[in-house]
Amino acid sequence: MLKLFKEEPKFKFIDKRHVAFVLSGLIILAGVFVFFTRGFNWGIDFSGGTLIEVSFREPTSIQQLRASLAGINLGDAQITRIGGENKFFIKTLASLKKLNLPSGEKLDDIEEYELVAREIRNGIMNESERTAVAAGKIDLNNSAEGEIARFLRDRGILDEDARESARLIIGLRKSGSGIIGDFSELEQAGVKNRVVSKLRSEAFLGRYTFLSVEFVGPQVGMDLRRKAILACIWALIGMLIYIGFRFKLLFGLSGILTLAHDVLVALAFILFFRIEMSLQVVAALLTIVGYSINDTIVVFDRLRDNLKIMRKDNLGAILDKSINQTLS
Repeated sequence: MLKLFKEEPKFKFIDKRHVAFVLSGLIILAGVFVFFTRGFNWGIDFSGGTLIEVSFREPTSIQQLRASLAGINLGDAQITRIGGENKFFIKTLASLKKLNLPSGEKLDDIEEYELVAREIRNGIMNESERTAVAAGKIDLNNSAEGEIARFLRDRGILDEDARESARLIIGLRKSGSGIIGDFSELEQAGVKNRVVSKLRSEAFLGRYTFLSVEFVGPQVGMDLRRKAILACIWALIGMLIYIGFRFKLLFGLSGILTLAHDVLVALAFILFFRIEMSLQVVAALLTIVGYSINDTIVVFDRLRDNLKIMRKDNLGAILDKSINQTLS
């Protein structure tokens, strides 16, 4: 078995318990304060809305992107740059009403958010791109494969050539940064010259592209939030029952308290740093729960044995020895 210490350490953990209590208490209280004053930064999984990943060909700042969105009443959208790249996440809870768009009587959530994404796409366009669209030209950086193929067929390109060209164009977008910079790239990718000539005259290459668009309805988001909370609660109850059966009920209660402590501290830092609360973060919290209870059970196992062996020692000494024995 791997041992980090050649000899059993003799750290006095229990002597420092008051410092630990104060430090943990301050972190948790600060987290509670932030929760009630600012709340969680709910991800689209829980809040519902539209999440778009967009890539620009030319250097673009968050301020420029926000100014473009302000023209369609989305200046308050959450915009995050992805690393040092020229890519951004745009997250918004906008509805058709906020965008001043007429809403159909039977629109479901997905249809509504697709319209919202379309308006965001239009809002990002510059004047020359809007002029090209108004003239009936197609944006090769923001069109689906079927849409490109249909566009080419309508302009006299044979069906087989249209489908092959559309496939090559989409493949070119996926192989690079997601955005085509020049029509010469189409020729290099294998698109036939007569098709490229047609596209040069009747299509254009937008300066941005939507890499992904995700939609989550508000009802779905609330349901996911409820299920995530229930998952944590049932996990805690299950562990309480197991530890109570495996050891004693008192051990189970103390184990759940340590779990609550670990989760609350993690949540506090999530609140401090405005980390987006998503399904991945919930999975990470459940992972913390799993590792935490595993460590607790290992220490409890040593504690149970030492309580029988060290009958003359006080509880603090027994706890210190049990923890030191399991440090490696």
